[in-house]
Amino acid sequence: MPQPKNILVINAHPRQDSLCSSMARTYSESAKNAGFSVKLLSLVDLQFDLNLRARHKEEQSNIEEDILMSQNAIAEADHLVFVFPSWWASMPALLKGWIDRVFLPGFAFRYQKKSPLPIKLLLGKTARIFITMDAPTWYYWLWNLSPGVQIVKKGTLEFCGVSPVRVKLFGPVRGAKPETYQKWIGIVSDIAKKGR
Repeated sequence: MPQPKNILVINAHPRQDSLCSSMARTYSESAKNAGFSVKLLSLVDLQFDLNLRARHKEEQSNIEEDILMSQNAIAEADHLVFVFPSWWASMPALLKGWIDRVFLPGFAFRYQKKSPLPIKLLLGKTARIFITMDAPTWYYWLWNLSPGVQIVKKGTLEFCGVSPVRVKLFGPVRGAKPETYQKWIGIVSDIAKKGR
């Protein structure tokens, strides 16, 4: 599989001083230094209603500039990188609201009248998901059954044609030592240098 040229990094943590935000910045800087074209999108900086209030058809004609900008950034990207914390085994409301508003039919997929399967409009793109958590990663996989991964990877990205979608988990964050943080940041940097 060819390496991506354009990478979009989506930082979905609502605090800029978080580990996720550090990981998103590290990925962006490392990928740029490796020669990739990178755009970093911090969702907390965007202005949009988290709630999908209109029907899908109505939504298309009443959309904020930052949602249109997000769609354009996705359209231009070859590789999408999502960075977010696991909250209540899922994701922050900020990310869920952004997905609801951005991954609309007609942009990310298209319904078919006589089939439950969609026409996938984001084919040819790949993705990486980084998730931080207070729980041990094995607990997230085995006990919680990785709902955040299922929602973003299976329920959103693969549904719209993005593949492959690779996942890297980091935890437990709570009680981790500074050297552990640095190790995790180093892992993110190494992945970024390969554009993966």
